[in-house]
This record gives sequence, C-alpha cells and structure tokens, in this order.
Amino acid sequence: MTNLLVTGGAGFIGSALVRLLLSEEARQDREELALGSVVVLDALTYAGNLANLAPVQSHPLFRFVQGDITDAAAVTQVFREYAINGIIHLAAESHVDRSIDDPSAFIRTNVDGTYRLLETARRVWPRDSGYRFLHVSTDEVFGSLRPADPAFCETTPYAPNSPYAASKAASDHLARAYHHTYGMNVVTSNCSNNYGPYQFPEKLIPLMILNALEGRPLPVYGDGGQIRDWLFVDDHARALIAAFLHGKAGEVYTIGGDNEMTNLELVCTLCAGLNERRPRAAGTYADLVTFVQDRPGHDRRYAIDATKARSELDWSPRETLTTGLARTIDWYLANRAWCDAITQGTYRRERLGLN
Repeated sequence: MTNLLVTGGAGFIGSALVRLLLSEEARQDREELALGSVVVLDALTYAGNLANLAPVQSHPLFRFVQGDITDAAAVTQVFREYAINGIIHLAAESHVDRSIDDPSAFIRTNVDGTYRLLETARRVWPRDSGYRFLHVSTDEVFGSLRPADPAFCETTPYAPNSPYAASKAASDHLARAYHHTYGMNVVTSNCSNNYGPYQFPEKLIPLMILNALEGRPLPVYGDGGQIRDWLFVDDHARALIAAFLHGKAGEVYTIGGDNEMTNLELVCTLCAGLNERRPRAAGTYADLVTFVQDRPGHDRRYAIDATKARSELDWSPRETLTTGLARTIDWYLANRAWCDAITQGTYRRERLGLN
C-alpha cells in the first residue's frame, strides 16, 4: 500500500495533481499504486489555498496537514503518523519576480526544504526499501535558449539565471546526490511553463485575464518577444503520476507541452478569446496591452524536448494550446469568487521584481 505525501499540494500544480489522483479518471493508477492515502503537506503561504482542494476534501483517501517542509520535526511527525512511503515533492517558491525582491525565501524553501525532506526520508525509510521520492522541478534551471537552439532535454547543462532558477537547480543537485550517495529511489522531472485553472494571479495568464476583465492595463515585459513552452496543468499532473509509477530510479524526465509562443502572442490570443466570450463595451481587450520595463535578467526562450517522457512513461499531452487556453479562460470567467478571494488578500496584482 502506498501512503503518498504531496508537498505543496494546496498550490497550483500540487492541487491539480491531488484532484487528478482522487478522480475517477485515475482509478487505474490508484489501483496500481495500491493507494492508501494522499497526504497533503502545505504551509498555506500566499500561493497555497485550501479552496483549490475543495473538490476532494471529502474523499476517504484525502488527508491535509498544515506545515512547513523546513521544519524537520514536523516533517518527521508526518512521515511517522501517516506511514509515508512515497513522496511527490512540489512545495516551492516559484515566482521569478518574487525571487528578485527576496531571494532568501527561495533558498529557505527550495534548497533547505528539499534537503529536510530528503534527509527525513533517508532516516525514516528502511535502507533499500525502494520507496520513491519524485522531485518536481523546472526548465528554468537550464537557462535561456537562442532562437535556433535545440530544446532543453535531460542532458542539457544547468545555467540558471535568476535566484529562483538557482535555488531549484540546487534542489535538483541535492536530489541527484541522495540517489547516488545513499541509493534512494529518486526521480526528477523538469517541466515547462504550466497554466490552467486555480493558478495564482501573479502568473502571466491569470493576471492578463483578470486585468482584462476589469479594464486594467495588460503589462507586457520588454518587447514581449520572450518565448515559453506552455503545458496545461492537468497534462503535467498526468506526467507526474506516470513518472512516479514508471520512472527509473536516478533518471530525469523533461516534461513539456510542445507549445512555443511569445508572451505578446499569448496575451493577444487571450484577448481574442475574451473578445469572443465577453466583448468589451468599447474597443477590444488588446487595446489594454501596455509595454513595461523588462524583468532583470529575463530569459529569452524556453522549450522542452519531452521525447524521453513520451517513450519511457507512455505519456503525451492531451491539450493543445488552443484547447487548454479555452478551458482556462472559461474557468476564470466561471470562478470569479475564487479570483476575488485571492486578490482581496495580500496580493493585489502589483508589479514585483524590480528591486
């Protein structure tokens, strides 16, 4: 029986994973796992939100613990109380702009927090138990691509350019070291930019949707020519389940949506989708596009080659960027109460990352 710990499970990607794991769609995966419980450990900082887990809070396999992954005693207690024998580690500070303003929080959570989890697993789990630790990371650890460069893959050298990316790179190296030094059953994944329902509105897509609906400026950094590879969050969640079930110990899997688009093109696509669904009284949403000072050290292009994940994990994304964006826009239009609760808190969509 697998008692699975999902760190950061009340966040955007973590909650998508938990909702999928406990859905009818994942029944076969639960049977393969012999899933006994899904224990969410989340500190409920600004980006963690119990409302993200409302659809599964009554599920008999669901458990929630509020706690910080840097608290070794609390983590150990969770391991012992719930007999944890599998981990999908998603808890992280993840917004580049915030890392520019305050790198210390990123070092604490992403580096020290990952170390605490790995060390607790090493101490608590029986040696050679085979219990799995899936470490979830980002393509930003690889740095920036030029237009003609091949996409990132599992063997791309690390070249992080922001405090966020550097902190995630450090955590990746720790995960690798615990596999090679202690023989832990560690698998690492590096994903491209995620999007979809329940995303905290400091990220590009929900920020643009909410600002547009309120007639506020749509801030595009620099010339808007930065290219990202967009991955629908439910597709990423399915990839994580596949990596946990079928990934090889010590291996890395790059997970991407094969959807490269410039930020400006993406914003214009969102505006067109909103125009179809909820036309403005005067003009179009694209009239709100405003070019602003670029982020310091802004990476120009990310792209993922997911060939290995497709072949070894039997995974591929189901959503195209067209279908995924349509689902995302529709969700935000239908869930304004969730959005209002977020923006009435400590984050009011102000510009970050200029310090």
